[in-house]
Amino acid sequence: MTTTTLAIAPATSIAQRRSSTGRVTQLHVLRSEWTKLRSLRSTRYTLLAGIGATIAFAVIPAAINASRWATMSTHDKLTFHPLETSLIGINFAQLAIGVLGVLIMSGEYSTGMIRSTFSAVPKRLPVLWAKIGVFGTVTLLLSVPATLIAFFAAQAVLSGHTLFGQNIALSISDPGVARAVIGGGLYLTIVGLFGLGLGAILRNTAAGISALAAMLFVIPPLLNVLPSSWDNAISPYLPSTAGQAIMQIDHPAHTLAPWTGLGLFAAYTAIVIGAAAILLKRRDV
Repeated sequence: MTTTTLAIAPATSIAQRRSSTGRVTQLHVLRSEWTKLRSLRSTRYTLLAGIGATIAFAVIPAAINASRWATMSTHDKLTFHPLETSLIGINFAQLAIGVLGVLIMSGEYSTGMIRSTFSAVPKRLPVLWAKIGVFGTVTLLLSVPATLIAFFAAQAVLSGHTLFGQNIALSISDPGVARAVIGGGLYLTIVGLFGLGLGAILRNTAAGISALAAMLFVIPPLLNVLPSSWDNAISPYLPSTAGQAIMQIDHPAHTLAPWTGLGLFAAYTAIVIGAAAILLKRRDV
């Protein structure tokens, strides 16, 4: 009942504005979508879970490795990468952010409130653009600070531990570090928009989350069973693998360059959103 009330209110507000002004503007639709997003407690909790995971799963592994550093073997110390430790939380946060993206669209279909929304905004596409703009902006403004906090917190924990006389903690000014850390926030934002596009295409929460999970978590590891030549040829071009290239300092073999990978993931997302826009115009509600 709470969800129904919250979903109707913004649509009713738009309808009232349309009756008084004679038309619905994109700004009005943006305000409506912002009201929807901030009014639902589930949105706040999911975003909090994503941010919390980004930070917590950076600090905890850093603390564990710092506590056992003195007893670690030389091999383990050499293979330890402080930046990867700082960004581990993104692997968990992407699920929360992606699922929320799916729910931004599929939630209205599941409750039937999408009819009220489209009655207030008959052209439909302004609704999609508004959802993308509001959700993308909020996710970006939260994700980038979260990855920065995760990095500085993890490096503070690791500071003082040395390998061959060198401090293992990294600085944000080290080559490639700022790009990788801020890129993690950009990656989470694109994951959220990718989920939103899937939710708009499939119009079903379970189907949207299943498709998102398959693309991010199921298909990439399954390719490991293929011959290595096939895996190396296909894996770098998968959405999640391509996007995560932005978080690599080095350029390992069989991977895309950082900005090329993120650009490819953004292109996948644009295609999904483009398909969602076409279907939104052609389908019955």
